[in-house]
Amino acid sequence: MFWSASPAAATPGPHRRASLDDATEKATNAAGWVEENWATWLTSALQIALIIVIAVILRHVIRRTITKLIERMNRTATAAQGTALGGFLVNAERRRQRSEAIGSVLRSVASFVIMGTAALTVLSVLKINLAPLLASAGVAGVAIGFGARNLVTDFLSGVFMILEDQYGVGDEIDAGVATGTVVEVGLRVTKLRGPNGAIWYIRNGEVKRIGNLSQGWSTATVDVMIAPNQDLDRARAVITAVGEEMSKAEPWNEQLWEPVEVLGLSEVHLDSVTISVSAKTMPGKALGIERELRWRIKKALDTEGITLAPRPAAALTDEPAAPDPSAAVAAPSALASPTSPQSLAAAPIPAPNLSK
Repeated sequence: MFWSASPAAATPGPHRRASLDDATEKATNAAGWVEENWATWLTSALQIALIIVIAVILRHVIRRTITKLIERMNRTATAAQGTALGGFLVNAERRRQRSEAIGSVLRSVASFVIMGTAALTVLSVLKINLAPLLASAGVAGVAIGFGARNLVTDFLSGVFMILEDQYGVGDEIDAGVATGTVVEVGLRVTKLRGPNGAIWYIRNGEVKRIGNLSQGWSTATVDVMIAPNQDLDRARAVITAVGEEMSKAEPWNEQLWEPVEVLGLSEVHLDSVTISVSAKTMPGKALGIERELRWRIKKALDTEGITLAPRPAAALTDEPAAPDPSAAVAAPSALASPTSPQSLAAAPIPAPNLSK
C-alpha cells in the first residue's frame, strides 16, 4: 500500500507563515535591542561596582584610622597615669570613655556620609529621579524630628558635653537635678552615684547647667569659733602651725596644693569670734581635708588651753518656743459696750403690755 503526502499538508498555510514571520521579527528586534544597549548596561554595572568598592574601601580605611587614633589616645593616657604627676592630672577611665564616645560618633558619621553618598550616586547611574526621593526623605526626617525631639536633644547635648569635656568619669558634679560622682558618660544618659550610694540616670537634654567640683582645684574652708576672751594672736599661731604640720604629712602633702592660710575674723559676736581658715586642694579632696583640718585644730587648741565658743542656746535646745499669750485673747467686740449702736440694736424687744 502506497501513501503520498497531500499538497495541502506539505505547503504551510498563510496563517502559519505569518506566525513564523512575527516570531522571527520579534527575535530580531530583541537581538538588536540587546546589541544596542549591552554596552550601556556593562558601563553602568561597572560604574556601580566601582562606586560600591570605593565606598566600602573608603569606609573601612576611615573607620580604621579613627580606631587607631582612639587607641593611641588611650595609650597616651595610660602611660601618663603611670607617672608621679600624671596620676593626679589624668583619669584613664575618663579619657577612655570620652575617646570611645567620640570615636563612636565619628565612625557613625563617616559611615552615614560615605554610604549615603554612594547610594545616591548609584541611583543617579541607574537614571532614577532623586527629587521625589529626597523630598520624601525630607518630610520623613521632619516627622521623625518632631516625634523624637527629646531623643535628638539628648544625643546632641551628649555629643557637645563630650567634645567640650564638661565632665568625665570620676568628677564630682552638680547637674541641677542630681549631685554626685560621674560613673559613666553616654551620648544619651549620664550616670551619677549620689552621696547615699544611689545611681542617678540623667538625660543629657535635661541638664541646663553643670557645676564641676573636680576640675582645676578645690578650696577647703574651715570656720573655728573661739571664745571672745581668748588670745587671737596665739590662736592664729596655733592654727598656722597645724596647717604647716599637716602640709608635710602623708597623704595630705600631695592633696594640699598651697599652704593653709588663716584669713582672719569672719564674724564677731558677744559670745564668740569666728576665724576662717582656707586651703587650695586637689580637685575633689576638699571635704576630706576639711575634716582632717578640724580634727587637728581642735586637738591643738585643747593642748594649748584655748577655749572654743559654746554653741548658741537656740541650737542646744529642741524645745518649741513659748506660745504668744495674746494669741488666745479675743479681739475687742463692740457688743461689750452697752451704749454702742451694736449693743442697742441687739437689745431684746420689750414684751407688750396686756393689762390695757
